[in-house]
Amino acid sequence: MLPIIKEGYELVITHGNGPQIGFLLLRSHFSRNLLPEIPLEGGNAMTQGEIGYMISETLTNILREKNIEKEAVAVLTRVLVSPFDPSFKRPTKPIGPFYSRAEAAELQKKYQWVMKEDAGRGFRRIVPSPKPLDILEKEAIKDLLDKGSVVIACGGGGIPVVREDGVPTERKAITYRGVASVVDKDLASSLLATLIQASLFIISTAVDRVYLNYGQANQRPLFVLTTKEAKRYLKEGQFPEGSMGPKIKSAIRFLESGGEEVIITSPEKIGMALKGKAGTRVIR
Repeated sequence: MLPIIKEGYELVITHGNGPQIGFLLLRSHFSRNLLPEIPLEGGNAMTQGEIGYMISETLTNILREKNIEKEAVAVLTRVLVSPFDPSFKRPTKPIGPFYSRAEAAELQKKYQWVMKEDAGRGFRRIVPSPKPLDILEKEAIKDLLDKGSVVIACGGGGIPVVREDGVPTERKAITYRGVASVVDKDLASSLLATLIQASLFIISTAVDRVYLNYGQANQRPLFVLTTKEAKRYLKEGQFPEGSMGPKIKSAIRFLESGGEEVIITSPEKIGMALKGKAGTRVIR
């Protein structure tokens, strides 16, 4: 992150929480006969806070060592979704541990969970993955940025919430409630970047840049990618859903919403990518 700060950018950091949610749900599974089941939205909040704390403490210490007068601040972030999103009727996102057929039947009856067999390894809970519509803490994040803080937000895609029914009036404020679902972290990050009017959106991933025919003998690196090309390659199946697909879609969404540039690269190559010597630049 230091190369970004040293280049003069104000910085918002987002992160995933898949393994941490998995561990939390596994602990809940082993203690289910002693303690209440952890709600998924609550688990998201717990892991978002835990990871945010670790990033903010570590980064603040590094900034102090480098004599950079900035604070790293974690913001527990809620993401608005629609209760009518199609994913609530057709959930697709597997989460948590594997269960036996008998356990799955019991949990489905007790909690009305959707359970599905996963490649012969057992049954897993399947939850919705709705499209993010708004970031409720966006103004607080903007205020922190204006004061020079580094902000950690939208951990794990944010905590999904829906608006309660009813039109807000002077006597009735808007209220929200959490929903058991998972928002894609790349799409949530793209939306946040748009809402705070970021000029640059960096997607840090496991590879140094985007490739065509990835993992094959004829794989080809992409140094610059336009949104038009990205859409064509998506249609051709070059970027799978479980891999580069969500990152490319979030890049397109950011650029088509007014963003200037996206860089896709690995964490250790970010400094070089900012100088145009690594990564893939995605442009309009």
